[in-house]
Amino acid sequence: MEIEFLGGARTVTGSMHLVHAPRARVLLECGLFQGRRSEAWRRNRELPLRPRELDAVVLSHAHIDHSGLLPMLVKSGYRGPIFCTPATRDLCAAMLEDAAFIQMHDARYINRRIEAGELDSDPIEPLYDVDDVVATLEQMISVPYHRRMTVADGVDVTFHDAGHVLGSAVVALDVDEEGATRRLVFSGDLGRAGMPILRDPEVPGGAHALICESTYGDRTHAPIERTDDELAEVLSRTHERGGKVIIPSFALERAQEVIFALKRLAEAGRMPYRRVFVDSPLTVRVTDVFRMHPECYDEEARARLTAGDSPFDLPGLEYVAAVEDSKRITTSDEPCVVISASGMCENGRVVHHLKATIESPKHTIVIVGWQAPHTLGRRLVEGRTKVRVFGVERDRAAQVVVLNGFSAHADQGGLVAFAEAVREQGKLRKVFLVHGEPAAQDVLTRELEARGFPDVSAPAQGERHVV
Repeated sequence: MEIEFLGGARTVTGSMHLVHAPRARVLLECGLFQGRRSEAWRRNRELPLRPRELDAVVLSHAHIDHSGLLPMLVKSGYRGPIFCTPATRDLCAAMLEDAAFIQMHDARYINRRIEAGELDSDPIEPLYDVDDVVATLEQMISVPYHRRMTVADGVDVTFHDAGHVLGSAVVALDVDEEGATRRLVFSGDLGRAGMPILRDPEVPGGAHALICESTYGDRTHAPIERTDDELAEVLSRTHERGGKVIIPSFALERAQEVIFALKRLAEAGRMPYRRVFVDSPLTVRVTDVFRMHPECYDEEARARLTAGDSPFDLPGLEYVAAVEDSKRITTSDEPCVVISASGMCENGRVVHHLKATIESPKHTIVIVGWQAPHTLGRRLVEGRTKVRVFGVERDRAAQVVVLNGFSAHADQGGLVAFAEAVREQGKLRKVFLVHGEPAAQDVLTRELEARGFPDVSAPAQGERHVV
């Protein structure tokens, strides 16, 4: 068995790993690359494999950097099965359709600028459309956690709960090699223990090799309780200034976690704002999917839901779908909290809210997730005083607060503990680090080597390794 690392290698985006088994080729993930617009358009249009030669695709979860190129794969000729958990399939129905609409909107915007002579470029087309998304969904096969399923000749898969987002999975691939079985475990994106809503990550046994994410391999997260305190302080300070709190948030998981945090603060009498808007049609759809899958919840969240006390409702909360309602929020001076996509501030309604607030010191922008290089979100995290919003340079006067405690990714301690648990329950010999920036991977590599892991590497894109 060999693994070819085609995406998400030495970077945190565009995950794609091709497993060459003796009798089949199985693709782990097919994610959209996110970064500089020109580089993203190029890399996402040039699939680094031949779709018709694949026997199966296995998807760990629905985040676009893991699933967003599946319709492109199907459009390019792949006709085989795509295996994932039931919640992941339901989420992909919303996430991939939204990705198709964003691409169509971006293509129209860029082509208008080309026609107006503002850009010297050839006209562009979306990567895929809604018809391609529908075709992709028709090829997706739902497999519950812990049910072993044959996905290709000589290859079985078992999903274990990754605790990262709804339906996320740690993937165990059992590959037949001339009568002997070798197990490859792929962490997908690994969640954190003790977080609200979802269950803690599970550890599959019997692994010979591990592909492990490394997003936060060089740092430790603050406890979620401390993050609640930090959020309460931000709300209080901004409310005293009469300002808005703008929270760019990923529609899947992060938005729901922020809503639950606000609910906890409200229950504790620490919520100064009377109105909270979730201004993202995708977040509304994703939250509806959350309500459909209580089997993924931890005991506390499931008990709340059973008692009719949803984690996703609180007094003054309004889910916004209509464009006109969104515009009214943007132009209003009323102090409020706005949770809006996209999480990296590159597109979606949040960009309109940023345009309206970023030049005023009374407002606060709260960053609650990892920001890819070259995105507006990363520039805000870096403390830039001048940023481009809708292509126009603006003075950033609004306060920017980063709350890493909301991260749905395991930190260094969680990643090391997971790798050690996999080793304790199997015959682990090789660890491949993916989905991380080089600095984080270098630190995590040294940490694992210091703990006696004999073979740890962070493959570059295009590298092929024997398991």
